[in-house]
Amino acid sequence: MSQRALDRATNELKSVSDTPRLDAELLLAAAFGIGRDRLLLDPPQGKAPPAFEEMVKRRVNGEPIAYITGQRAFWTIDLEVGPGVLIPRPDSETLIEAAVEHFGTERAPARVLDLGTGPGTLLLAALDQWPDATGIGVDVSETALDYARRNAKRIGIDGRAQWRTGDWADGVEGRFDLILCNPPYVADDDSELDEDVRKFEPAEALFAGADGLDQYRRLIPQLPPLLADGGLCAIEIGHRQGRDVAKLLQAEGQITELRHDLGGRPRAVLFRGNV
Repeated sequence: MSQRALDRATNELKSVSDTPRLDAELLLAAAFGIGRDRLLLDPPQGKAPPAFEEMVKRRVNGEPIAYITGQRAFWTIDLEVGPGVLIPRPDSETLIEAAVEHFGTERAPARVLDLGTGPGTLLLAALDQWPDATGIGVDVSETALDYARRNAKRIGIDGRAQWRTGDWADGVEGRFDLILCNPPYVADDDSELDEDVRKFEPAEALFAGADGLDQYRRLIPQLPPLLADGGLCAIEIGHRQGRDVAKLLQAEGQITELRHDLGGRPRAVLFRGNV
């Protein structure tokens, strides 16, 4: 591969990224149509593909790597993503980790509900984790659901997933062993939000009013009747919202538990079905 092109791209990306070398490697690998591991272990010979230069320009403009490469790894799966859909974050794996711990090795959820599914992130990760499970993914965005359908088909589990356009759990019937939710939770004037996220990712998947709690207030009353006995509901939160979201659940009569992400920040509020 062209070491010179990689070095040049790394220098260009220093102004917009905390990980310029990693970004450059991911973009070069995508331009070659291979994984980063192969790029480093068995580098292709010859010049960098013409597409690489354009990819670097897009990244210099602040566009997320996942949009440029068209994919993002999450849990045990790779997801197709692009403009108009929220990019999966490692922080959201906290919800799947909590579910794996809850069900252990002796049990598995039979039915899974993912509210605000985006490109199918949490539902597809759960269905890949538990091969006998089926599930429903709900999102208000048809663009997001188009990605979810393609991801399910590409991963090979489209026969176990249903996709619905909807407003949270409105119209959802039955009970579920595992409920996963990643609602918008960014306050409208949050100064900590990266400008790249604000500029490129869909606002409807990010912002939730002055305090970031608007969607929790709508969503939480719908959840307890949908959770099966012995089941788990895991709701993603912003790292300052644990107490407020817990209060909303406690007002519904739920006993809550707080889970932290790998960075040690509060990331999910859990409640469990009757045992």
